[in-house]
Amino acid sequence: MSSEVLNGLNVSRETLDRLEVYVNLVQRWNPKINLVSRNSLNDIWTRHILDSVQVFRCAEAFQTWVDLGSGGGFPGMVCAIMAADEAPDTHFTFVESDQRKSAFLRTVARECGAKCTVVSKRIEDVDPLSADILSARALADLKMLLSFCDRHLGEHGTALLPKGANWKKELDDAREEWKFDCEPITSLTEPQAVILRIKGVSRG
Repeated sequence: MSSEVLNGLNVSRETLDRLEVYVNLVQRWNPKINLVSRNSLNDIWTRHILDSVQVFRCAEAFQTWVDLGSGGGFPGMVCAIMAADEAPDTHFTFVESDQRKSAFLRTVARECGAKCTVVSKRIEDVDPLSADILSARALADLKMLLSFCDRHLGEHGTALLPKGANWKKELDDAREEWKFDCEPITSLTEPQAVILRIKGVSRG
């Protein structure tokens, strides 16, 4: 890991140790269940860990955090590991329909001391979760994500949604169907990308 990435993480020694355990687990499990692309595995600290840490840094005060389509745990598991040290009274829920990825997430939570529940169901089959914070990465376009937000965000909740260079078009398309407040935050790891901080989601 480069000193630049280490400075970007800005975490305690204990949190860094937990993240290193997590990275080792991703590297061990990835050949079997394809958690991340093989190319990005070589740059995991920037492409996945730092990219997820910045999502955590965008969150305001929260008690419950829901991560949808959690897959290999980015950004949700990274945020749960961060919270273990920085916000220990909070609880995370990961929704992941793939049973093998769910087993991976439970293994990481156990070995990294992350306080979370893994729900092995499809997102639309889960009872409303009333989240303070909702995250989802590389899961669906914004219009679809807002339907999930409408179901699973609490009344005053915030969605943190990483989006790539095409985010402005997704925003315009989503506004045809949804009303919401949106603040785009430029990504630290990719200048063309953003994290969309969204509140007040309702049908247009």
